[in-house]
Amino acid sequence: MLQDSGMLPLVIGHRGAPGYRPEHTRSAYELAFALGADAVEPDIVATRDGVLVLRHENEISGTTDVATRAEFAARRTTREVDGRPLIGWFTEDFTWAELSTLRARERLGTLRQSSASFDGRYPVLRLSDLFALIDTAADEQRRMLRMVAEFKHATHFAELGLPLDELFAAELDVAGWGRGDDRLVMESFELDLLDRLGARGIRGPRIFLVEASGAPFDLVRAEGRRASRYDEFVTEAGLLGLAGRVDGVSVGKARLVGDTGVVRAAGRIGDAGADAAGGRTRSRTPANGGPLVGADLVDAAHSAGLRVYTWTLRPENRFLAAPFRRGKARAAYGDWFGEFELVIGTGVDGIFVDHPDLGVEARRAIAGA
Repeated sequence: MLQDSGMLPLVIGHRGAPGYRPEHTRSAYELAFALGADAVEPDIVATRDGVLVLRHENEISGTTDVATRAEFAARRTTREVDGRPLIGWFTEDFTWAELSTLRARERLGTLRQSSASFDGRYPVLRLSDLFALIDTAADEQRRMLRMVAEFKHATHFAELGLPLDELFAAELDVAGWGRGDDRLVMESFELDLLDRLGARGIRGPRIFLVEASGAPFDLVRAEGRRASRYDEFVTEAGLLGLAGRVDGVSVGKARLVGDTGVVRAAGRIGDAGADAAGGRTRSRTPANGGPLVGADLVDAAHSAGLRVYTWTLRPENRFLAAPFRRGKARAAYGDWFGEFELVIGTGVDGIFVDHPDLGVEARRAIAGA
């Protein structure tokens, strides 16, 4: 069985516990482990002087107070990131010493006022800070705690002379994690970056992140219009093609439950129902070799020897599929347990959650059912 926790998935604190504290802060990560998460997921970007820092994106106006800092007003600029122009403040234009003066803000502050009430209290973290935090929490809790490291915009940083794989390898050595071990999982939307991490001998599962649409930017940069699209990697043939190159895939939850609580296959919508043999969420498999959905996707990945993770399970109506929403308030909790149960029922190996305690509770309740 490929699951990291027997028959049930790993609960991964998505950027810590951003449902309760601003994402990527020390408090968010510590709280995630206190609430029972098996792992936490940092997003990794680089500074001008090659320090790896933890931010949702390299553009930081939405997650820090940089826009209010007069001394950095002139750093506002336009950069092309993954083929798209963006306006703002970018980590690659700052040294670590400068970034360390900024304070974190909750990215979804209008929706999560509780988390946003902590805005301005916590500094930006380096990757090295998180290595130490995980070591300390594991000692205190006497259990294995893991890092699921997501590398953002690898091609972009490589073209700036900031190769994330090389910088990460150096950080591992300094942190005392050697070449990686069972505590480390690595993920990226770019296969080339995952290949480079493997070539460096860094141990730990490498997971390919699959977007809902479009194509991986490393392939677009190399192949232009001929680049394979994400959908092609989650067909039966695509999953078999990934076997041996990576250890798993991570898909948005819409590929498992759909945006409306149903799974979409072969251009049609079929109700997400229970498989008579095992009570698992199942859909109709596309007859034309198209992208798989629901438990069919998970089963095909497992048959190819691949793990499957999914992102992101959240309790607010704003993020739930339509049948699980309750009332009209976007920030109110809907039937989060029903959707979490549906996702876990597909047989996934890991779930990314913004509220780790809810993921742990759903897993516990399903295990005891």
